[in-house]
Amino acid sequence: MASSFSSSSLLLPFFLIIFSCFIALSSSRRSLINHPSTNLPRSGFRLTLKHVDSGKNLTKIEKIQRGISRGSHRLNRLGAAAVLAVASGPDDTNNIKAPTHGGSGEFLMDLAIGNPPVKYSAIVDTGSDLIWTQCKPCTECFDQPTPIFDPKTSSSYSKVGCSSGLCDALSRSSCNKDKGACGYVYTYGDYSSTRGILAMETFTFDDENSVSGIGFGCGDENKGDGFSQGSGLVGLGRGPLSLISQLKETKFSYCLTSIEDSEASSSLFIGSLASNIVKKAGASLAGEVIKTMSLLRNPNQPSFYYLDLQGITVGSKRLPIEKSTFELAEDGTGGMIIDSGTTITYLEEAAFTALSKEFTSRMSLPVDDSGSTGLDLCFTLPSNAKKIAVPKLVFHFKDADLELPGENYMVADSSTGVLCLAMGSSNGMSIFGNVQQQNFNVVHDLEKDTVSFVPTECGKL
Repeated sequence: MASSFSSSSLLLPFFLIIFSCFIALSSSRRSLINHPSTNLPRSGFRLTLKHVDSGKNLTKIEKIQRGISRGSHRLNRLGAAAVLAVASGPDDTNNIKAPTHGGSGEFLMDLAIGNPPVKYSAIVDTGSDLIWTQCKPCTECFDQPTPIFDPKTSSSYSKVGCSSGLCDALSRSSCNKDKGACGYVYTYGDYSSTRGILAMETFTFDDENSVSGIGFGCGDENKGDGFSQGSGLVGLGRGPLSLISQLKETKFSYCLTSIEDSEASSSLFIGSLASNIVKKAGASLAGEVIKTMSLLRNPNQPSFYYLDLQGITVGSKRLPIEKSTFELAEDGTGGMIIDSGTTITYLEEAAFTALSKEFTSRMSLPVDDSGSTGLDLCFTLPSNAKKIAVPKLVFHFKDADLELPGENYMVADSSTGVLCLAMGSSNGMSIFGNVQQQNFNVVHDLEKDTVSFVPTECGKL
């Protein structure tokens, strides 16, 4: 991808965008028989995404550290969930029905619930399905920035029965006979949790696009502070309970602006607008090519969007990585997911070791071993640095080779005098994080099972 830099150099300072959301490690398992009534435009609609740290007086490195800290439990839980799914038999209801989800969030969207509509903000999550918010009367609720939703004040609120398709789609549910409603429980990797009943409501997006009959979790027992940035969560995963599935849409995209751009906002597009907004807005980068690759499915983790990564090139060298390193195994372990909810990219340990070794050999800077940034590979910057050469980085997917611009994998901080690789090591599962996705319109086509990277000036959308 072309940029203001040469193919082998990177200007300072570098900037990092952090987009983190919850990740559900187990998901919905059956199709819904639900047809919400909508007045959505045929072309789809746009939603503005706001970073949870926007408006705060933080340096780039501080924002990186906060994002990595918020997402640390998620990475550990991802690998643990894959092992759990393999160890659990089809009749092991204790494990299959008790999924653990990710933790903390990075980007929020504004929406409204009920009739009359009550506005609130929610964490956007491409790694889970359930839509939920806190509801009165609360047995236990965390602090949130907007008033807690009171179902009694809404004329469009209705409980979901235990025999409904919506209830059956939950990975963990129970029948609340006293309330005549379907109960749910979600436990998150940062030890937060939400419990309540499943209901249907009217949701309004962008103040004018309303949809009735959307299934959501009305949480009255919610623990922990992992959600305190918002007042709930909107799942955009592949399962039937997600917003995308319930809207019967086949496309959505997100376009993340650089963190250095304090004026422009990141965006979420739902519907056909997702694939044509860049051309329509004249925000495409001249001379750049759209890269489209197939998505894989994992029956053990049906919500995740899996990529078929086959190799990595650093500079001019294809790394000597075993073909099986990034493969999604038959038992559901391994593989690589694309995730808007993980700050940096994490590679299986052997692959990251090879990448770090090759990267270090091609850099003309000393390695910084202080560990002050929380990133695994950093270099000491010369005091008078104006322009630093860095090796190119290419991810080889089955259907496309994706070369990243330098600012999507390098981050520098003049105050600490370091230049760091925005990637890390993991065990088992690999994750293509949001830093590597900035200034691309990342289009998910659920009908074709593909994801496309459209080089974009996201701030112009």
